[in-house]
Amino acid sequence: MEKLMITGGRPLQGTVSISGAKNSAIALIPAAILAESEVILDNLPLLSDVAVYSEILEELGATVAWEGSQMKIDPSSIKSIPMPNGPVKKLRASYYMMGAMLGRFKEAIIGLPGGCNFEPRPIDQHIKGFEALGATVANEHGAIHLHAKELRGNKIYLDVSSVGATINIMLAAARAKGATIIENAAKEPEIIDVATLLNSMGAIIKGAGTETIRIEGVSELHGCRHSIIPDRIQAGTYMIAAAATRGNVLIDNVIPKHMEALTAKMQEMGIGIEEYDESIRVLGTPRYEHVDVKALVYPGFATDLQSPMTSLLTQAQGVSVLSDFVYSNRFKHVPELVRMGAKIRVEGRSAIIEGGRLNAAKVKAADLRAGAALVIAGLTVSEGVTEVTGVEYIDRGYDHLVSNLRHLGADVWRQTE
Repeated sequence: MEKLMITGGRPLQGTVSISGAKNSAIALIPAAILAESEVILDNLPLLSDVAVYSEILEELGATVAWEGSQMKIDPSSIKSIPMPNGPVKKLRASYYMMGAMLGRFKEAIIGLPGGCNFEPRPIDQHIKGFEALGATVANEHGAIHLHAKELRGNKIYLDVSSVGATINIMLAAARAKGATIIENAAKEPEIIDVATLLNSMGAIIKGAGTETIRIEGVSELHGCRHSIIPDRIQAGTYMIAAAATRGNVLIDNVIPKHMEALTAKMQEMGIGIEEYDESIRVLGTPRYEHVDVKALVYPGFATDLQSPMTSLLTQAQGVSVLSDFVYSNRFKHVPELVRMGAKIRVEGRSAIIEGGRLNAAKVKAADLRAGAALVIAGLTVSEGVTEVTGVEYIDRGYDHLVSNLRHLGADVWRQTE
């Protein structure tokens, strides 16, 4: 078992460069299945989820080649084979295989996904979209069976503004006959990234990033080269870590507009923020004011930054309230922070956080972002060593985490038991 060991109390100093977006990569890789020739993805994050997807594509018959942060995918030899078990069970985003395989082969058998288990995330809106396009969908023995004689465009209204459902419907509709309109679509930057790739492959998609997306289906898509956008959640995590340690850090390779909800709250707390074209500098200050934060769908405060933000709010004066209106039960990091001395109580969708000193402790990450929260908390502790287990979750979203933190002056290392 691996664990992260952290001796905190050191302000982070220096520059960190942000990787490509995890939440884009896990949709862009299956999107490559829709092409008939090679797709090249640049700025790919080197994460465990990405490695699993590589394994899935090779199992289907694709040729996958790595060179640094670049992945070359030749999907020309892919075959439609059932995948009820195996690698698809290892990650949540395996559901994108449904839309991609349905779009290319008009059929798919995909095992129900795994990944972080902080709250059930149903795929009913995905299924609603597939059925509207003409597919039959059945759940048999823990796998989703999809089949269509042909896919035809349709008007689809999402009951919930779901990122996963929006992307999955885009994947299937890109090679359907006729026009598809997705209403109440999610607006996240990662959706724009996927639409940009698909359009570069020959798709006709308009309105990505707005609540109405229009897709004119085409019969065939070709390969292309695409560079993935920077990871706004990874960037936000380093911003929060810099502030929590009262440091001075330049976060490079970032799109400042994607960070507006976070930067606004950090400035409200009294944290110094300097924005440049493709970077943000975070300047810690001695005193932070309490704030109220509501996690919402984009462009609101990101739910994926809710857990790291909890750790930062333990460093503020007074009582802060952090509410999550995306996931109601995303507070599994709170009991672990309480083990470190945090004064937090959860009431429904909200965590009430009283600022105060944290102590070193042995804690366990229950999911990806909870792990990031515990690492940030450990960085603030001035005495003792914090031990964080559940490292496999953290590896799903943060490549080079230890080396990046050490480069910024943190005393962090991995230890194997």
